[in-house]
Amino acid sequence: MKLKELAQKKERLTSGHRMCAGCAAPTVVRQVLMATDDPVVVSCATGCLEVSTTIYPSTAWDTPFIHSAFENSAATISGVEAAYQSLKRQGKIDKEIKFLAFGGDGGTYDIGFQSLSGAMERGHDMVYVCYDNGAYMNTGIQRSSSTPLGAWTTTSETGKAAAGKKQNRKDMTACIAAHDIPYVAQSSPAFWKDLTSKAKAAFDTPGPAFLNVIAPCPRGWRHGSDISIEMARLAVDTCFWPLYEVIDGEYKLNYIPKEKKPFVEWIKPQGRFKHLFKPENEHIIEELQANVDKNWAKLLKLSGEA
Repeated sequence: MKLKELAQKKERLTSGHRMCAGCAAPTVVRQVLMATDDPVVVSCATGCLEVSTTIYPSTAWDTPFIHSAFENSAATISGVEAAYQSLKRQGKIDKEIKFLAFGGDGGTYDIGFQSLSGAMERGHDMVYVCYDNGAYMNTGIQRSSSTPLGAWTTTSETGKAAAGKKQNRKDMTACIAAHDIPYVAQSSPAFWKDLTSKAKAAFDTPGPAFLNVIAPCPRGWRHGSDISIEMARLAVDTCFWPLYEVIDGEYKLNYIPKEKKPFVEWIKPQGRFKHLFKPENEHIIEELQANVDKNWAKLLKLSGEA
């Protein structure tokens, strides 16, 4: 799809919502929804996206929309999909409809993991999209299992006793790939063609599909609201957030940077990592770079590029 064609697509997340300036989540949602012309039923977990787009009595969604609890966006949409399949079998509906669930990293990696895992295992014909901003941003920037090692949050403070989060982030894309579902992918809103192509593939794939999309948060990451997409691009060019797919168990790497940038270029503009540049914490930057290098080498091998 060309950018000109994409720009002519109908917007199904309209302007006027209350997301923060520079938040990448609405960009992710718009690009995903532009990938299909079929009707879409959306389920959304409690989180930034839900509370800021559905302030009563208004809504920014030009789709059927279900607000589910924090933990069950996947369970909700899988139930709707099951009802749809029943109506089709009864001959009461013949329209092609897509089913889409959104969740942040808190509602996906942590609180909602059980319902997501169950829906994927049961094989529902649905797409689940995680907009990953690396913390519980809606409730006050608490750490999630997606928060990178060393990052400041309000529950992984910095000071004499600690230097941010003490654990590495969970590899959620790999967790879902381990469910052996037909389509799993990781993408970034800075690469619109990659994201819309993967969303189209996810919608067109019979059975469950999962997209993990990085979504910079100026408030929680402590960077300017004008550089969110730049941050989403740097995450890919440093190989912290590689673009790849797992189709029927086969890994495919979609983008190899011409020049793999040092990881420090991604964290330097982010205030949540500023304490790592003190001499006593610089070893954490080295550890982060080592983790990125290890995971990148593993992905190259899995995808047959090394």
